[in-house]
Amino acid sequence: MRSISDTIERLARARAQTADATGQPNKLTRLADPSRNPGQLTGWYQCPDSPASPPALVVVLHGCTQTAAAYDHGSGWSRLAEDYGFAVLFPEQSRQNNANLCFNWFQSDDVTRDKGEVLSIREMVASMIEVHGVDPRRVFVTGLSAGGAMANSLLASYPEVFTGGAIIAGLPFGVASTVPEAFDRMRGHGIPSSTTLDAGLRNASRHEGPWPTVSVWHGTKDNTVAEANALAIIDQWRGVHGAEAGSNHARDVDGHRLEIWKDASGRDAIEHYRIVGMGHGTPVDAASGYGRPAAHMLDVGISSTVHIARAWGLTPSFERREKTEASDAPGARSQPGQPQMPQGIQQVIEDALRAAGLMK
Repeated sequence: MRSISDTIERLARARAQTADATGQPNKLTRLADPSRNPGQLTGWYQCPDSPASPPALVVVLHGCTQTAAAYDHGSGWSRLAEDYGFAVLFPEQSRQNNANLCFNWFQSDDVTRDKGEVLSIREMVASMIEVHGVDPRRVFVTGLSAGGAMANSLLASYPEVFTGGAIIAGLPFGVASTVPEAFDRMRGHGIPSSTTLDAGLRNASRHEGPWPTVSVWHGTKDNTVAEANALAIIDQWRGVHGAEAGSNHARDVDGHRLEIWKDASGRDAIEHYRIVGMGHGTPVDAASGYGRPAAHMLDVGISSTVHIARAWGLTPSFERREKTEASDAPGARSQPGQPQMPQGIQQVIEDALRAAGLMK
């Protein structure tokens, strides 16, 4: 007779091969529960087959009412990872923790270093490093809304773990400790001063090394999380990077405004994508081939997934792992050392110019 634990494990494996609650197929694999999981989260992941060197890792945090599979389907992260050879990890919230599947960014015990949900995610990252061989020097995190706020909490709590983070329609770290406070901050009310935000970030850990880079994305018509939160996140991170109040550089990217702040060494440390006319959600560009419109996945002609990965150096223009016609068949995978079909010459040139910042 099978044990209960064996039955649970078999059901978990079956779930990974079936449709998500939203009706979208789950292409991800269930991560074994870490030894410490005080936040009681579930992890899903994808790793490249036989990588030539340790792959980078992107931790992706879904928004409220979403699941890992649904956010992956809309954002295109696992497809991009498959094409360019990096790993992805999707921590997933449960209704037992939060009825709306929100990460609990507003509960102190879940965003304090070595406690709650941030510790659960940190342990999942450690498992990806130890068991799946990802590069500990190239670990990144991104998230939407509550997932964006939790991504910021991870950057603040474990700055030595993450090289960079991208916060989409999120909130500053440590600005709420109750549900009413959370709703006030989401509306843009009661956001602390930049001095208080800076102090909260510095006090979250004893970090003395380089700080993660931060990318902030927000729509100008977001009626769920006020745009003031994007500016507050920038204020929170300027101090540790030694960045000036005003941005050092600005340009248009795919029809939207990008501002960049440099740190004391001249490195691009903070960037802000202001998506004009966009409501609450993750910016996607269906034409890019990565991501598609869905609930809170908004097709506004710019792919946050593609631009974030490019800024992190995960998608160098000449190294995309193109599939052959045979590998497009269901269940087929590229084999190590297999010749890849070249990109069109025009596309290669355009990608190179974009990567160099010479073309929008």
